[in-house]
Amino acid sequence: MLIIGSHVHFVKDQLVGSLEEALSYNANTFMFYTGAPQNTIRKSIDDNLTKEALKLMENNNISLNNIVCHAPYIVNLANSDAEKHNFSINFIKNELQRCKKLGITKLVLHPGSAVKISKEEGLNNIIDGLNKILEPNFPVILLLETMAGKGSECGSTLDELKYIYDNVIYKESLGFCLDTCHLNDSGVDLENFDEYLNEFAKQIGLNKIGCIHINDSKNEISSHKDRHENIGYGTIGFDNLLNIIYHKKLENIPKILETPYIGPDDSSKERLYPPYKFEIEMIKNKIFDENVLEKIRNYYKN
Repeated sequence: MLIIGSHVHFVKDQLVGSLEEALSYNANTFMFYTGAPQNTIRKSIDDNLTKEALKLMENNNISLNNIVCHAPYIVNLANSDAEKHNFSINFIKNELQRCKKLGITKLVLHPGSAVKISKEEGLNNIIDGLNKILEPNFPVILLLETMAGKGSECGSTLDELKYIYDNVIYKESLGFCLDTCHLNDSGVDLENFDEYLNEFAKQIGLNKIGCIHINDSKNEISSHKDRHENIGYGTIGFDNLLNIIYHKKLENIPKILETPYIGPDDSSKERLYPPYKFEIEMIKNKIFDENVLEKIRNYYKN
């Protein structure tokens, strides 16, 4: 079964609004932040809205187990500053509890950046943080995202991810989120995706992949830049992404689009229109539409 959706908003109506947005894209899953991605300000969860959302999911045959939450970018477990490191630990603990309250079983987290310290120190700080965060048999799995290797980012290679995984105590509470743009930009050749997948299976295990972010890339392989592109318009290409989306070994894993919004014209720096309804349609049809950007603009203009 194809489990496909996108990033959606979580604002006034919380999970209800997130679900309604996802349904407008003809998605059967979605990913959201419980507040702004750029900060750690969070409002209380409204249980009545959650109950309403769960009923709507049931009516639309959407499994709560396929819904994904994402922690904000500002959280950095690799940080060597004790105060900031402890803040990140406590925030993620709280965010896991918020996911539990919502019934969400997957929380994606960027591993962190080794600012003004060695990569090894950064990785060890992440491990220290995870060993203070993770609990046995907790109902929410923390998914570390594969990174592009921009700046001092940790988690951009399989060796780094394995090092973290091998040194975490409660491995049953830790998983991973593959990001196709990040993999490409980190140096993984997605034309030969099976090679990476086989190595991941050998080093960590495919059962530990809990989510896949589906993004094309503006950059060449090994650029270490992390700039997402719309499906079929980047250096990865539609067919390579389709191969990942429909891969037999990954068929029960939610795929989430995080592609850029589309501006009103090619020269505009604004990005106003979500592309997800049309990108999901292309993915379901397995055919790249060369006119999709114009279709998106016309759809939202009208």
